[in-house]
Formats: sequence, C-alpha cells, structure tokens
Amino acid sequence: MKQVKTRSACPISNVLDLFGDKWTLLILRDMIFEGKSSYGECTASDEKIATNILADRFELLESQGLVTKKVSPVHRSKFIYTLTEKAIDLIPLIAEMVLWGSKHFEGTGTKPENLLAQLKKDKAGTIKTYTTRLKKQL
Repeated sequence: MKQVKTRSACPISNVLDLFGDKWTLLILRDMIFEGKSSYGECTASDEKIATNILADRFELLESQGLVTKKVSPVHRSKFIYTLTEKAIDLIPLIAEMVLWGSKHFEGTGTKPENLLAQLKKDKAGTIKTYTTRLKKQL
C-alpha cells in the first residue's frame, strides 16, 4: 500500500501531501466531470500524463481510499477505476477551483464545455447533480 508521508498535523499541509502534485487532482477532475474510468481514457487527457506517472497516481488514489480498481468485464486485461465516497466529497472543492481558475486565468475553459457555465449559473445544483450521479455508481 502506497503511504502518504505527512509533514505536520496541519489539515492544509496534509491535503497538499496527498494532492500537491500536478496530476492527482487532474485525474480526479477527469473521473468526476468527464466520467473517465480507465487508464486509456486518462492518458488521452489534454495534459498528456505520462503512463508511469498515471500508474503511480492511480496506486496512490487506491491506497488512500479515493478509488477502487476492478478488472474490466469487457477486457479482462484492463482495469476500471471507480470513485469512492471519499473522492466524491471533493466535488465542491474541485468546483471552487474551476471557478477560481476561470476567474484568474484568461482563456481557460472546462471539459465538459458547459461545466463552467453550469457552475456560474447554479453552483449548488451543479455540485448536487454530479454528486448524486456518482453516488448512484457506488
């Protein structure tokens, strides 16, 4: 099991110890908002994550109880990753990051393309929609 080494008892520091690299939240973003669930789907993201880093981050996410891994029923040599309740609890935080980033970085957009508009129009409703949809998959 992959361990996260914490530097202090500070909650912010602990969150950064888990999510402080540039890939982990992007993987969760893709799983939450784009419905990605496989290794191949995640490697196709715009950011072009290296396969060894993706494998490492999936291992980290699984060890920390944020995703579960199952053998694909269609392709027995592939795995399907599913978000856990713990990961679903991150939706409001990631939604806030989307809103903050779009406000402070010109030319940014989101996938799905209408996510930003939905969050600006009805943040609570959008968060509830994604949360409800993902909890039904548990």
